[in-house]
Amino acid sequence: MDIVVCVKTNPDLQMVRIKDREAVTEAVPYKIGDLEKNALQAAVDLRAAVGGKVVALCLAEGNRKAAEDIKVALAMGADEAVVIDDPALAAPDQAAVAAALAAAVKKLDACDLLLFGEGSTDNYTGQVGPRVAELLGLPQISYARKVEAAAERGVVRCVRSMDDMLETVEAPLPAVVTVVSEINEPTIPGLMQIMKAKSKPLQVWSLADLGSEGPAPVREVVSNLAEEQDRKHILFEGSAAEQADAFVDALIREGVLGR
Repeated sequence: MDIVVCVKTNPDLQMVRIKDREAVTEAVPYKIGDLEKNALQAAVDLRAAVGGKVVALCLAEGNRKAAEDIKVALAMGADEAVVIDDPALAAPDQAAVAAALAAAVKKLDACDLLLFGEGSTDNYTGQVGPRVAELLGLPQISYARKVEAAAERGVVRCVRSMDDMLETVEAPLPAVVTVVSEINEPTIPGLMQIMKAKSKPLQVWSLADLGSEGPAPVREVVSNLAEEQDRKHILFEGSAAEQADAFVDALIREGVLGR
């Protein structure tokens, strides 16, 4: 079974600072998102069960070190990796991302199962997986917490997390599946796996390699500011009990607590 895992590298959110209500991402390192690691682990587990190959597919999206960062996916068990890196995709919207990934999957010309994380760590729109499925004309299963492949019947079977129940569904292969974090606990690669990753195949493709110019962006970011906070600078004095009472009174006056 040929499995393609779409992997996104995101700025490390723990390293992002807020200045003048705007996120400062300069010099912030990138890393593979947590849900993408879940999808990678699911692919590696499927390969162990039914055989085949795992390809990690990544869109650089302005990450100049994407070709290096994707080696984590190779260390986790992917057999090879492909990075789409083009200046026109420095700040793409979900439509452009999906179009580029769909074109890359077509170029790979061997995909029985396409795996995504249910959402990315930074934006978590949950749009890219379904958009790629639509562009490729493939069935899609979302919110998968368990993935099994019945290659002899040509189907993938998933257990989905719904609001108040679990649902088991099947779809014919090839198919797109988006996974949730409950599906597994990703394995942390050891030194040997990290060393072997350096010799695994890694290709970098441009939009020209995909025979595509990329769609014009349809998203316009009007504002992306942190919530403005009005600090009261209230100083509580007295004993600990008096300060606690004054603090509660202040919360009541602000309408945070009811009487």
